[in-house]
Parts: sequence; C-alpha cells; structure tokens
Amino acid sequence: MAYIARRLLLAFFIVWVISVLSFVILELPPGDAVTRVRGYSIQSFDEAELRAYLALDRPMYECYGSWVWKLMQGDLGRSIGTTITSQRPVKELVGDRITMTVALTGFTILVTWSFAIPVGIYSAVRQHSLADYTFTIIGFRGLAVPDFLLDLILMYVGYAYFDQSVGGLFSADYIEAPWSLAKAYDLLKHLWIPAIVLGASGAASLIRIMRNNLLDELSKPYVVTAWAKGVGAFKLILKYPVRVAINPLVSAIGYLLPALVSGSVIVFVVLSLPTLGPVLLTAVRGEDTYTAGFIILMLGMLTVVVALLSDILLAVVDPRIKVTGAHA
Repeated sequence: MAYIARRLLLAFFIVWVISVLSFVILELPPGDAVTRVRGYSIQSFDEAELRAYLALDRPMYECYGSWVWKLMQGDLGRSIGTTITSQRPVKELVGDRITMTVALTGFTILVTWSFAIPVGIYSAVRQHSLADYTFTIIGFRGLAVPDFLLDLILMYVGYAYFDQSVGGLFSADYIEAPWSLAKAYDLLKHLWIPAIVLGASGAASLIRIMRNNLLDELSKPYVVTAWAKGVGAFKLILKYPVRVAINPLVSAIGYLLPALVSGSVIVFVVLSLPTLGPVLLTAVRGEDTYTAGFIILMLGMLTVVVALLSDILLAVVDPRIKVTGAHA
C-alpha cells in the first residue's frame, strides 16, 4: 500500500506539471484563437466577450487558473473553430473519440503482445533456425515499412480483391446508432485492420527485444544449472527467464498510448478513424486552447495511470522487484 500511495502522489504531481506545460506551450505562439477566428470568420462577433470567456484578457497565470477551475467543475469549455458557428462544447467534440481511442489502443497492445511475445520466445529458443531467420526478416520489414503505406496497401487489397471499403471503425448503419451489443460487435469487426497497421512496427520491435533479452537470460548460470539438473524445458523457460526478459515490454506500456495517438495521426486520417489524433492536430493548428489543452492533459493522465499499472504489473512479473523494499 505504501508503494501505491507513493506512486499516486507522484502521479498527481506529474499530472499538474503536464497541465502547466501544455497550457504554457499552447499559449506561446503569437496570436490566439480569437485572432484566428477573426481571420477566417465572415460573420461579425463580439470579440471582447469571446476574449473574456476564454480569459484571454487576463495574465497567463489567471487564464490557467480559470481553465483548471472550470475543469474541476466539469466544464471543459467550448472548441473555437475557424468560424463562430463551428464552436462546439469540448465534451461533445471528444466524448466518443476518447472511448474509440482507448478501445483501439488497448486492442492494438493486445494484438501486438499476443504476437510479439510468443514469436520472440520461439526465435530465442530456436536461434539460427529457418523460423528465426524468417521472423527476423519479417521484423525488419515491419520496421522499415511506414504505417501509412501499409494503410494504403490494405485499402487497395480490400477494395480490389474483396470489394470492401477499408476504413472507419463502424459500418454505415452503426455510425450514428446508440451503443448496443450489435454496435460493439461491429466495432470489433473493424478494429483488426487499424490494430494490424498500428501494431506492425511495434510488434517487430518487441520481437527483437524479447528475443535478445531471452537469449541473454538463457546463457546465465542459473539457467545452465537448471538444465543440468533436468528441469523441464517448458517450466524452466517460462518460470524465470521469460519473466525477466519481458521486463522492458511491461515497462513500455505507459508510453504506448501517447505514441499511438500523437505519432499515428496520418494513419488515423487515412483510415478515417474517429480518434483523438486528428482532433488534437486541428486544435493545435487552430490554437484552440480548450480542446488541445484538455486532450493533452487527458493523454497525460491516461499515461500516468497506465504507467502506474505497469509498475505494479512489473513488480508481479519480475521476481527481482519487491514493491515493499526500501527502494521501491
């Protein structure tokens, strides 16, 4: 419990730092959302009233305080689009996209791990075999091919050979439909393509990490001694070497969420995925502080939570780590 309490206190501090940095960075470029709206809008609007609502007529620290206070009250503010008529509540703009982003990221991690860990173990155990060389070649190809190019290939194959449109996360009948078991099933049917695209390079990298770490562990004295004592191969490999070799994979979970959201915007756009990536890009370009600030803050919070879960899982998986120790 002391370990979790320390991690929670650190998590709160990190979230606060993320909120300050995200707000300050978004305010650094010249101009603001109001001047940008003024440049695009063909309609007249009360600029003073809009600046007062956004607290742009006050010092930056007061703007930050106003933003945080509204967030604590559940008011996420309004998105400032390129025109006054395009303004929408941030809660409405990002509501479903949060669910889609978490679902897609979680499914991608599950697919990546389910493929990378067994393949990495097999490649290490069967070092220099035909299968090992084959997986190595596939892995390097996965690292070399850009995600958006794999997008285009899958879209062409789906349309040319299967007469299906590849893209989106729902069929046309379920896009505006309320949530139900049928809609959830339709989502699962569409998740595998973006999961493969987003997880291709990650899986290739994890295979190499798992293979090399396990090879290093298999050559250590405790493994050689266990072999000599006649311990079964399956029990020996999975009980200790795999649990130690998987350490970097578990540690990296906390960094996958922001990497998938911010680093795969092109993939989201090409596949027309209703996730947070395209919204964040548009908000940053338009200096939409409320939308961009909330998305960055939320991603930071999710990253901190996942990192906390990763620390706990790491302590369970790796026998060398004790959460009750003095240096936990």
